[in-house]
Amino acid sequence: MKLQCEVEVINRMLPTFGMRNRGRGTRAVLSVGRQEEKGSGQRGPIYLMICTIKDKAGSRYKENIENLFSKFISEGKATIRLREPALDICLSKADVSNLKNFISAVSLAHKGTDASPVPLSRLTPAKTSEIEKPRAKMIITCKKDYPLTKSFPYSLEHLQVSFCKLARVDMRMLCLKRLQKLDLSSNHIKKLPKTIGDLVCLQELILHNNFLETFEVELCNSTLRNSLKSLDLSENKLKALPFQLCNFRELVSLKLDGNELVQLPFAIGKLSKLRFLSATKNKLPYLPNSFKTLVLENLDLFGNPFAKANPMVPDIQLKIPLTLLETASRATLTYRISYGPQVIPKHLCQDLSVAKTCDCGGPCLSSFIQTIVVMNLHQVSQTVVLVDSMGGTEAPIICYFCSLTCYSMFLDKYLQSTRV
Repeated sequence: MKLQCEVEVINRMLPTFGMRNRGRGTRAVLSVGRQEEKGSGQRGPIYLMICTIKDKAGSRYKENIENLFSKFISEGKATIRLREPALDICLSKADVSNLKNFISAVSLAHKGTDASPVPLSRLTPAKTSEIEKPRAKMIITCKKDYPLTKSFPYSLEHLQVSFCKLARVDMRMLCLKRLQKLDLSSNHIKKLPKTIGDLVCLQELILHNNFLETFEVELCNSTLRNSLKSLDLSENKLKALPFQLCNFRELVSLKLDGNELVQLPFAIGKLSKLRFLSATKNKLPYLPNSFKTLVLENLDLFGNPFAKANPMVPDIQLKIPLTLLETASRATLTYRISYGPQVIPKHLCQDLSVAKTCDCGGPCLSSFIQTIVVMNLHQVSQTVVLVDSMGGTEAPIICYFCSLTCYSMFLDKYLQSTRV
């Protein structure tokens, strides 16, 4: 049985001579195994062997354990105290599961219990690859450096592969379960695999300057909902984003610059942790109604062909009296009645999930009054990059009204403000 971790060997006799231990661990491989007695065919005693980068052959200690300290084993730490020589072998930064198994094997040997059920190792010198510190970061910016015949290190937490002309995401990347940052900028990727959602630790996904035309709904419903904090989709060919993008409730930064977007997700206001939003050089005519609920630190919407707001010319799609479907749908959302595909048809569930919100806070589906008003972007962001070359910081936002009463009240306020 082997264990990879950091090891500090402390000589308990040094303080007696007025000397101090180094106080610093080093990467090592520990093994518990038997040394076969040559010629006898009998099983030899169990040894503890420590191999480091400077001593690959390893130092061996024979069945003289005085005590085991495992109070902090859940943090990947433990200490093995030897009787002779008077050493404390301090283990740290170990995989918790592997450490528990290793300490269990050492404990069996220490107590003199038969260790035959334990998978003991052959006491052979460690390989350099076993001892070296696991690689956490890899940056590849040239196609000739891209690994074609060997896998990516399993321990990677940050992987950047740029300017390699990748047409698709390499499936080997999707096996890196520790990955926190994946940068695939400046490639030729057209579509994302759904299995990116299996990267449970992924916090930052950078897809800048690719050929993406769609963003998969399945990714929005994956485990990334709970981990993703930064998403860069700038300089692609996106024309629309799924409304499920708002499932990324942990998202802090969203970059959408240089696409062909004609609208932002209508429920973007649900991204309560979003602080940095950039959507320059798209084709946005106006902002969604929920945009006004965002609380941002920095906002950049420069270079969009925003429409001219005219609240006095509404688009009236209000049906009077309301249909039974509209009335029932509004009641379901207003009173928060639970629903699902097992209760009502699936298409109705989808309609309810994209319901519009009136200025009064009430819901409306297919019966409403729609108009466009001007909003000062400083209402939602501390810092606003100018919307146009004229120095403006205002943008049109779409508003919905569930009844003539709500629209009339809005119109009265608007007319009063214009007179002032």
